[in-house]
Amino acid sequence: MREKQALEIAKQECTALTFNDLRLRTGYSKVMPANVSLKTKFSRNVSLEIPVASAAMDTVTESRLAIELAKLGGIGVIHKNLGPEEQARHVARVKNHLNGRIRTPIRVYEDETIGDILKRREEKEYGFHSFPVISRADSTLVGIITATDFDFCGKEDMPKKALEVMTRGPRTAKSDTTLNDAYGIMREFKIKSLPLVDAQNRVVGMYVLKDVKRIMERSALTYNLDNQQRLRVAAAIGTDKEALERLEKLVAECVDVIVIDTAHGDSEPVYETLKTIKKNHPKLDVVVGNISVGDSAKRLADAGADGIKVGQGPGSICTTRIIAGVGRPQVSAVYDCARATESYEIPICADGGLVNSGDIPIAIACGAYSVMMGSMLAGTEESPGDIVFYKGRQWKRYRGMGSLSAMEQNKGSRDRYLQEESAKDRLVPEGMDGLTPFKGRLETVMHQYVGGLRKGMGYVGAASIEELRDKGEFDRITHAGLAESHPHDIEVTVEAPNYNRGRL
Repeated sequence: MREKQALEIAKQECTALTFNDLRLRTGYSKVMPANVSLKTKFSRNVSLEIPVASAAMDTVTESRLAIELAKLGGIGVIHKNLGPEEQARHVARVKNHLNGRIRTPIRVYEDETIGDILKRREEKEYGFHSFPVISRADSTLVGIITATDFDFCGKEDMPKKALEVMTRGPRTAKSDTTLNDAYGIMREFKIKSLPLVDAQNRVVGMYVLKDVKRIMERSALTYNLDNQQRLRVAAAIGTDKEALERLEKLVAECVDVIVIDTAHGDSEPVYETLKTIKKNHPKLDVVVGNISVGDSAKRLADAGADGIKVGQGPGSICTTRIIAGVGRPQVSAVYDCARATESYEIPICADGGLVNSGDIPIAIACGAYSVMMGSMLAGTEESPGDIVFYKGRQWKRYRGMGSLSAMEQNKGSRDRYLQEESAKDRLVPEGMDGLTPFKGRLETVMHQYVGGLRKGMGYVGAASIEELRDKGEFDRITHAGLAESHPHDIEVTVEAPNYNRGRL
């Protein structure tokens, strides 16, 4: 990434800039927006199909949103205001939602009752109905129960054993069966589940037609998948006493990335936690945040971080800059951190401060590999929380992780803001509680955000995220220029789905 003149001049003047202070310059372009590549990285070894991560906030990211975002090509970061077991369950739901090959299929014993199996499926919130049935004596495969078998079970069949209902002697394949071969077998024999067995007839994996077909027919082309064809997901931990216990539960569920999520990433507890994770799980990617200064980014890179999250105080519900008097306007923060770590090739994630889709290409052009969204994803159908009616409109609740309610209710929020041991009446909040308009389905919202990014890349002439990071150049604008950038001198009669008047 080369130097950006406007940002370098501002840096020399000890002036920090944010999104409303700049606009990208256009230039000759052969690039059509529909043809740009949005592939990038969230961390050193974890890729993205679109440069978007969702914030680890309890009103933004749980498994439902993480699943849909991964299908669209991004990655969700499951928040840590959940208990360790519950957070791990959310990760498992994402990882189990789609499988090219299920490495460890959920099995049932031949003597379990249908009622018990269905009860367990409901409690665990499994999104599937096919279970290999194994012998309790020697763990060999004896049959399979599928959705069809369950469909023909009435209330009177709940006490029946799996042995009485299952399909006996199911079609199986060897453990080294490829996706292509599995698809051929399933089509030939018209079966929807194909258990894989070893020489002793023990289950070592399984293919499910729904997922195999989706991959083979390329309808999963936009999905963000790991090398086992499972959706990718990240999860946040802190630096508190339970962080490492939480970590082990997340690793057991095959989490792709751990995010050490604190208000001040350049602090001793963060380095100690990072060091321990890297010692115990050297192949696990760890993203660390949050920071806003280049020197901090360099220290984290030297310590072994696989990704760095930049942003202290830019969020719409964050009050850190007002309460603590610290924080740096987001564009200058991202640029400084990206320049400081350029030789490390560690992805920078711009966390916070985004209002409209045009802020995304600006964040990337100043050095980010990806952006993290909180308020822009809060209020979607898939985000946690119920819809409420207020002033004749539909809304969803949205709060900062440093808000008083979040810290009163959750140890994770207190830890994030270094107040783990504080009594409730001694908390110093750094965020607000509020409402955000109900936005509808995530897919519809993301279409607008990604569409704006594509258009920005087309205007600049950047065919890829890396080219945008290198080629993007800025003009610094005045307040009059900002006012001119927005609709003006009219009375708006129809709201656009992709416009937010924001900070004006």
